Amino acid sequence: MAAGSGGSGGSGVGPGPGPGGGGGPAGSGPGPGSGGGLGSGGELHPRTGRLVSLSACGRTARRQQPGQEFNHGLVLSREPLRDGRVFTVRIDRKVNSWSGSIEIGVTALDPSVLDFPSSATGLKGGSWVVSGCSVLRDGRSVLEEYGQDLDQLGEGDRVGVERTVAGELRLWVNGRDCGVAATGLPARVWAVVDLYGKCTQITVLPPEPGFSSPTPIPTPPLEPSAPYEDSALAEQGTSGDEVFMVSPVQARPETVPNSLELHNDFGSTELSEVVSNAVLSAYNGGLLNVNLSSPPAGEGLGSSCAATSPILTSNDALLFHEKCGTLIKLSNNNKTAERRRPLDEFNNGVVMTNRPLRDNEMFEIRIDKLVDKWSGSIEIGVTTHNPNNLEYPATMTNLQSGTIMMSGCGILTNGKGTRREYCEFSLDELQEGDHIGLTRKSNSALHFFINGIDQGVATPLTPPVVYGVVDLYGMAVKVTIVHNNNHSDRLRRNNAILRALSPEGALRRAVPAAQAEPERLLFHPNCGQKAAITHEGRTALRPHATDDFNHGVVLSSRALRDGEVFQVRIDKMVDKWAGSIEIGVTTHNPAYLQLPSTMTNLRSGTWMMTGNGVMHNGTTILDEYGHNLDRLKAGDTVGVVRREDGTLHFFVNGMTQGPAAWNVPPGVYAVVDLYGQAAQATIVDDVEVPPIPEPLPEGNNQVSPSSPSSGAGGSDLRFHQLHGSNAVITNGGRTALRHNCRSEFNDAIVISNRALRDGELFEIVIQKMVDRWSGSIEAGVTAIRPEDLEFPNTMTDIDYDTWMLSGTAIMQDGNTMRNNYGCDLDALGTGARIGMMRTAKGDLHYFINGQDQGAACSGLPPEVYAVVDLYGQCVQVSITNATGPMDNSLATSNTATEKSFPLHSPVAGVAHRFHSTCGKNITLEEDGARAVRAAGYAHGLVFSTKELRTEEVFEVKVEELDEKWAGSLRLGLTTLAPGEMGPGAVSGPGLPPSLPELRTKTTWMVSSCEVRRDGQLQRMNYGRNLERLGVGSRVGIRRGADDTMHILVDGEDMGPAATGIAKNVWAVLDLYGPVRSVCIVSSTRLEEPEGTQPPSPSSDTGSEGEEDEEGEEHGLGGQDQVAIMPTALEFLENHGKNILLSNGNRTATRVASYNQGIVVVSQPLVPQLLVQVRIDFLNRQWTSSLVLGVITCPPERLNFPASACALKRAAWLLRGHGVFHNGLKICEKFGPNLDTCPEGTILGLRLDSSGGLHLLVNGMDQGVAVPDVPQPCHALVDLYGQCEQVTIVNPEPGPASGKSVGTQGDMEKADMVDGIKESVCWGPPPAASALKSCEYHALCSRFQELLLLPEDYFMPPPKRSLCYCESCQKLRGDEAHRRRGEPPREYALPFGWCRFNLRVNPRLEAGTLTKKWHMAYHGSNVAAVRRVLDRGELGAGRASILSCRPLKGDPGGGFEEPGENCAPSREEQPPPVLLSPSLQYAGAETLASKVQFRDPKSQRTHQAQVAFQVCVRPGSYTPGPPSTALREPPDPHFSLAELEWVTKEKGATLLYALLVRVE
Repeated sequence: MAAGSGGSGGSGVGPGPGPGGGGGPAGSGPGPGSGGGLGSGGELHPRTGRLVSLSACGRTARRQQPGQEFNHGLVLSREPLRDGRVFTVRIDRKVNSWSGSIEIGVTALDPSVLDFPSSATGLKGGSWVVSGCSVLRDGRSVLEEYGQDLDQLGEGDRVGVERTVAGELRLWVNGRDCGVAATGLPARVWAVVDLYGKCTQITVLPPEPGFSSPTPIPTPPLEPSAPYEDSALAEQGTSGDEVFMVSPVQARPETVPNSLELHNDFGSTELSEVVSNAVLSAYNGGLLNVNLSSPPAGEGLGSSCAATSPILTSNDALLFHEKCGTLIKLSNNNKTAERRRPLDEFNNGVVMTNRPLRDNEMFEIRIDKLVDKWSGSIEIGVTTHNPNNLEYPATMTNLQSGTIMMSGCGILTNGKGTRREYCEFSLDELQEGDHIGLTRKSNSALHFFINGIDQGVATPLTPPVVYGVVDLYGMAVKVTIVHNNNHSDRLRRNNAILRALSPEGALRRAVPAAQAEPERLLFHPNCGQKAAITHEGRTALRPHATDDFNHGVVLSSRALRDGEVFQVRIDKMVDKWAGSIEIGVTTHNPAYLQLPSTMTNLRSGTWMMTGNGVMHNGTTILDEYGHNLDRLKAGDTVGVVRREDGTLHFFVNGMTQGPAAWNVPPGVYAVVDLYGQAAQATIVDDVEVPPIPEPLPEGNNQVSPSSPSSGAGGSDLRFHQLHGSNAVITNGGRTALRHNCRSEFNDAIVISNRALRDGELFEIVIQKMVDRWSGSIEAGVTAIRPEDLEFPNTMTDIDYDTWMLSGTAIMQDGNTMRNNYGCDLDALGTGARIGMMRTAKGDLHYFINGQDQGAACSGLPPEVYAVVDLYGQCVQVSITNATGPMDNSLATSNTATEKSFPLHSPVAGVAHRFHSTCGKNITLEEDGARAVRAAGYAHGLVFSTKELRTEEVFEVKVEELDEKWAGSLRLGLTTLAPGEMGPGAVSGPGLPPSLPELRTKTTWMVSSCEVRRDGQLQRMNYGRNLERLGVGSRVGIRRGADDTMHILVDGEDMGPAATGIAKNVWAVLDLYGPVRSVCIVSSTRLEEPEGTQPPSPSSDTGSEGEEDEEGEEHGLGGQDQVAIMPTALEFLENHGKNILLSNGNRTATRVASYNQGIVVVSQPLVPQLLVQVRIDFLNRQWTSSLVLGVITCPPERLNFPASACALKRAAWLLRGHGVFHNGLKICEKFGPNLDTCPEGTILGLRLDSSGGLHLLVNGMDQGVAVPDVPQPCHALVDLYGQCEQVTIVNPEPGPASGKSVGTQGDMEKADMVDGIKESVCWGPPPAASALKSCEYHALCSRFQELLLLPEDYFMPPPKRSLCYCESCQKLRGDEAHRRRGEPPREYALPFGWCRFNLRVNPRLEAGTLTKKWHMAYHGSNVAAVRRVLDRGELGAGRASILSCRPLKGDPGGGFEEPGENCAPSREEQPPPVLLSPSLQYAGAETLASKVQFRDPKSQRTHQAQVAFQVCVRPGSYTPGPPSTALREPPDPHFSLAELEWVTKEKGATLLYALLVRVE
């Protein structure tokens, strides 16, 4: 309720000693008019709040400084109130700077001695105040939903208070009694009015008579209706809480008002109520008494006809019972229930009503608060259990008797599902503010209502005595019982009843034959709360468009005929809001529809074009469709038509935008949403049907492959109507989406409607993703017909006739047949296109963004269907227009199409300049790149020399300040060409002294934190206050592609400041007040369009053959050596604001704070070029450290954010242990932790010949961090946190500049010293050893590849493998035995084997991967390797050892480590696991069986064995003698009594490496 801070606002006086600026608005407001003496209570007391001034003989009060202060505006009546007389005030003036508005009430405190608080809510000692729609007593809320919301009243509205003879407080709004607000008032009270927030001036009006019979309100006549077909209305009774009725003295008027203008003697809200009540009376056979709840005992419907509404006792009200779930907190007189600790607990939130429900009584709640953490949400229903005797369960569905609950979209009876899909709405998808209700009809049927819409009979037989019950489960945190005691809730209930009678309720009323359907299309008089209909129904407008941006929905007066165009012209726009007009159709009859705030909130029977997208029932079905409606101007036209074939087309300025939806039912009404900028529209008559192109014949599709299915494609391929249970098919079969995407991650398989032809491409575009699950889309083909397919949870569960691409793995019948295919589906984002095609040869090809990725597999049967699994993060896809026949002659290599690339200019960019026309105090220097104000504080206007192009940034840096002046730099955009105002800086006769006075052409500007257009205030509290700029601060301005103006401060975009910016604008600055000089730091060079960058000159120089390993190790000039740099590298002048360059721009130092430290190497990073920086200085007071990476956008014009992590476009970064792309982590663990690098560490970046980005640490290559980096790119360093200085280091020639010179033996020694958790040696790189190429290592690697194990199970090179053949181990000088663990225990090195290191789950690293564990070996066989790796341990584990690919369906992706002393249950006892510290024993043939294989290189036959190297928790195993007979004696180094270790404990072992031996 407190008004929000409005910021410092603009300064109203001239800066310093200069002339003063304009003052505030005039203080005197309109007087009370000629009304004679007011009598008692008609004047205000002279003692007021400290900011109030009185005028007009004490009848008008004004709050001073309304732009700077929002409170201290209390006024009281001069005399105590007289019983039965209304003290009324009129709102004269409001401002939009604050939240909250007028507050009014009474107080027993004498104003003569009162110490005035800052606001009325601070009054104590017997004070009652109405604030918004709440009633407060002594500052505490006693009634939350009362009367009309005072915050919504406008200028001219009247509000008053009355003390009745009975001591009641009543509120009057515009002459209308809002009912009793409080009782028990003392006999002597004064009226109190608080000029709070938006309300700045009021006038006391003559006293009015108090409570009496209401004045008859005209009611529009209605034609007779058909007899009732449903008893829903007649069964609605009174609730026992409040009663809504219309007085029997109200008469029907002769005419229906055709306008909602205020001269109708009642506002739009009152009119909608009158119309609603009139329709109710017509359906009810003329009876005007409508009771929306059941009557008290002994009363019928007719007995409630009284002149006044009876006030029932609170004991009869439907409230929550005091006994409730253990985590429930009740408030608001037990009308509100809230679950405590919602982020820690998800259940124990059951609440029940305080009494049983009566027949036909509506029990309705409003969702007040949700949390986005849990799955599942609110559940509601009835139970026969008395809350006094019930032991509340954790969740109501656990109750096995007497309970009926709605959960999700189904019905549960006694905890078991009886109806899976009861209605089209799911409770799990409701939002805050939605309403849920239920009622038990007199015929024992139970009905549920969602937002007033009856969902039908949930169960026909409900026990006679039931209590309402709500389960605040999962996401649902807080709800409030909704009563019918205020206008908005009454209107909601009325419309809910009418909706049951509408065509949506299948009770369509026959239109009398005597009434012919009107030929002319008009707007229906039932429109949005803030809309009005004028000009005989042809024009719709929002009268207060500058105050409100929504509630402007209008519908056509009749349904559209097939082929009939409904077209409107935009008459008026306001330049204040974002968004604009929206148009579409709906099946809802406007006479019955409760109009939402915006039409896209309607969840049934509605198709809308909004922006350049199309939405169906609130869900986007087309993202890129037609012209953007948000860019339309006054005079433009938009239209919609439904064709006979059920397709929906939209038109913009007479031009068809193509089909937007299919299968739209007939009889739809046109709908226009005057949203945002759109303020008025008029129906255009006599519209000819524009020509609509027919769908193109198959095979003749000329639409761009990149466009989604917005137009009629040339192919008949669609999604089949059969699909997974969570999938939804829309848009005529072209769009598929997963329902409940935040609570469900699978069961969303969709399949093509027919088999693919040879050479036919089936392409989809990803339109929507969620950042909640692991894994993403999977795509492929299947030979199973859709009619024969039993859709599984995920398509990789199918074990026959199915080929799928999952991530980078090609899977056939659920088994991986190939890894590291040319693309990774898990890495694709929104907008990416995926295509599948079966060639004439039977090969399956995938296409990513139109590029062939090569043959994935071969031998496909002739007829296969395309299949897509909307799994994990992927939520919605659409078939693109590229779908259709393609050329069959496809090579298996990925060859890019030829493009013509523009040549790069060697110039870094042509800097912006100031125009020679400028203010008379301005001097231009440095060829127009610097502007200085030579005198005074004003006359400092400067302009850009050229118009700003779309997305071009004009940026300056503040060079000099003069602190004796106040004010701020001003900047903006103007349509005024600088040359029109004067020939040069000397004359410039037409330029005003300051920017706000530049009004000859349209000008948008920002001053301090205010946004103005042509000097008129449009917005306050925008962005950072420009008064706080200092020397070195950078300020820029940009005109966005969406016609918005953006201000950038120190590289940070402050968001859109203004909308509707003209196309041809110039940048304009006003060097006003303290800002004396600025210089330009931006240039005119724009980023080139994506896809037009030239290819790297060295991109095709790589060698496809095997590299000379021996030459590599000796530094003999391998093919991938780093090229010698042509020139010395240096940092670019454009950098973060806290950076200071020195040493010829080769050293960068962060001089302040911990961020704003981004620097970029000026030379592009081309293949084979090594860029290295040395960490010179670390400041340990901060955490984290530097970030390395590359950017592909031109750095000369880049506005750097505070940290590199905020770069959201064309950025690949290495931070800590992870790799990030555009702010999202794409690799969980890569290389060493950069946050731990000590001073002196040299870090390098290098692109290989294939575009892979390598990280080098002290000359050691850590492998490819990012593949296929676009070029050209620039190396980036963020001096963040601890890192305060770096210097570019030129690499020395020789092997140190090439690949890693460390040996695999060094890696093993690191393992020995630092435990299993491998570390990086930060010292200087050791000298290279002469390690020759090992044929045994190559042979073992080829055998390991034949096992077809997923690559993600293994460490990436160079840590992937280590050979222990006789040559390699002697060359390294390895000792035969080592010790590890606490207590230390020896183990033998695996001599004669080759080790392939496995990845380790990072969650286990801190807890179990310590030096305290022992090392051992376990003999295995080839058939068991994959199964063991999938389990992650030798026992019956469930988790994967992978660190980057959690098990499918596990949203957490976690690994639960069992407790140290947890004993498994008897049925879960795992078999004993045999281990040994010696591989001579564990690798014996009896424990590690041999298998024959043929070497694919030499074609020779070999025998191979496999084993696992594992970590064993001390104390979890029992040493003993060998249990297996051995042909050869075991390792003599170990005692026979301790040669075999046996463990049965789950979680006692952890896989470390796969071992292979080949004979």
